[in-house]
Amino acid sequence: MAAYGRPALRSLFDDSPTPHIAHPPRTHHRDFYVATDGSYRNSGAGGLGVLIETGDGETVARLAVADSPPNNNVAEYRALHLGLDVLAERAPPSARVGVVLDHDDLAANVNRAMLALATPEAEPPHPVRLPTATGNHWRGILARIGGFDGLRAARLDSRENPAHPLANDPTGYSHVNHEPDRCVVPSTLESTADSTGEQIPPPSRADRHAD
Repeated sequence: MAAYGRPALRSLFDDSPTPHIAHPPRTHHRDFYVATDGSYRNSGAGGLGVLIETGDGETVARLAVADSPPNNNVAEYRALHLGLDVLAERAPPSARVGVVLDHDDLAANVNRAMLALATPEAEPPHPVRLPTATGNHWRGILARIGGFDGLRAARLDSRENPAHPLANDPTGYSHVNHEPDRCVVPSTLESTADSTGEQIPPPSRADRHAD
């Protein structure tokens, strides 16, 4: 349950563990928060769910995309890849991002990658191990991680993941894919945008494919 007066995704991020990386209160103030989830079924009828909010709690984007991943690991990596692609089209490189996932190993790998980027000369204490068939999506995730000023992932239970219903019933939630494009600048970035004159364009829906 979200803390009183605290936006939903921020509350989930603040209250969830961040594997392999310190999570003191001063790190809880992100410009954007991204929740993603991927679903897999033996029938092939899976889905990808994405929810993006600003640190102020404004909804930036929601996606519920039907997909046919070969397994659950690929579904989870593909969903995060999609979510970060959409965010990258709306957020400036100076943005600090919080990600919430219900896939333990993916959250850990994201934070391992952030530690490696912070100290590239150091030997990573926990090497990244990727599930089969996730390599292409992981390379896309890495490219997006490196494009933001800061990013860390928090792990939560799937029952608490707001992207879970979007991924598990993409047909029932397909209407969210037709919501108007929104260009929302968090209050934490408004002063920067004003001073530089930088404009953050809305994304092209043509570029929202999972692959």
